[in-house]
Amino acid sequence: MATNGNTLFFPPDGSFRILQVSDPQDMVWPRRAMLKMLDRAYDTLRPDLVLFTGDNTLGNHLHDIGPFRVGTVNDPSATLEKLRRSLRHILRPVEDRGIPFAMIYGNHDDMNDVSKEAQFALYREYRMCLPMNENDSAVDCDTYSIPIRTRDGALRFNVYMLDSAWNDETGQYWRVKPETVAWYERTAAALKEENGGSPVPSLLFLHVPLPDTKRLLVPAEPNAPGAVRDGDAWYRLDPEKATGILGEAISAGEDPAGLFDAIRRIGDVRAVVSGHDHLNCFDGDADGVRMIQSGAASFRCYGGRARGVRVFDLNANDPARFDTQYYSYWDLCGDGLLSKTRYLWDADEWTAKKYTALGAAALTGAAGAAALAIRKHRR
Repeated sequence: MATNGNTLFFPPDGSFRILQVSDPQDMVWPRRAMLKMLDRAYDTLRPDLVLFTGDNTLGNHLHDIGPFRVGTVNDPSATLEKLRRSLRHILRPVEDRGIPFAMIYGNHDDMNDVSKEAQFALYREYRMCLPMNENDSAVDCDTYSIPIRTRDGALRFNVYMLDSAWNDETGQYWRVKPETVAWYERTAAALKEENGGSPVPSLLFLHVPLPDTKRLLVPAEPNAPGAVRDGDAWYRLDPEKATGILGEAISAGEDPAGLFDAIRRIGDVRAVVSGHDHLNCFDGDADGVRMIQSGAASFRCYGGRARGVRVFDLNANDPARFDTQYYSYWDLCGDGLLSKTRYLWDADEWTAKKYTALGAAALTGAAGAAALAIRKHRR
């Protein structure tokens, strides 16, 4: 259970598991494949904390109807109720299992007519939701830290949750604000002082990857294995720096106030973890800063076979180290006929084919019924 604000505690054996769910990105009527995958993750991976790291709903499409209609929201009261109902699908399973959870916003969460503060209140309707940022008006409500202590109160680890999705009068999204960087520097200093002058080992989560994530890439030949196109050029992961899947160009945000440089200077962050790019799932070292990107959980949006969740395993006896592993839908649900059928039925990239097949089947059935009626009439 969460006590003392955002503070959590290591279990007696010193282990602590964080489960990251990035881009669940669904609506009022969710795709059941994702919910089944998340249920399996909670029950088999048994996390101590669940983090929803942005695009927690498909916020700007909550009023869409049907598989092919694309629209936007424009009624705050109706949007708020649909947000509540949409969030219930991903938050209630965690609540029912008694697992503490927290979140940050993504660009889709911010792309509607309901403020972050109003959405924040929806999360706080759940008793297992951490308080997050309720008091610091200098930064967004989803910028805060989660200290993890031993039972005797000793600070061993910290989790930073930073907002990276917002818009100003120009409509600019995906930028780490200067106020956020200043908050990180103040918070890191306060934690260091409490820790006797040593930086507190930390993970830092934000939805949109920092531009320095691209330091993990090298130029590639067009259409080379593992290469993706970004504008007029092609890139792949540098095998000397990173491992994993580069499934699409890195859609990085802006870092005008120098969060990356602050992380390098302070030295407490063991890894910067993001989502946002649904097809990317990799882990690498960008000039001394570990960069991790996790694939999307959503079946409502594009995702490919990398759909899944990521876990981070900590230990109070060696807080400077952590292990991480990514679990795909197939790892969690298996590759049996039922799992395959559920995947193909719900995956966004199969929607057009699914409805085409259903339409063809309906036409075939209608034609057969008509032919039978004609034969009966002739008899």
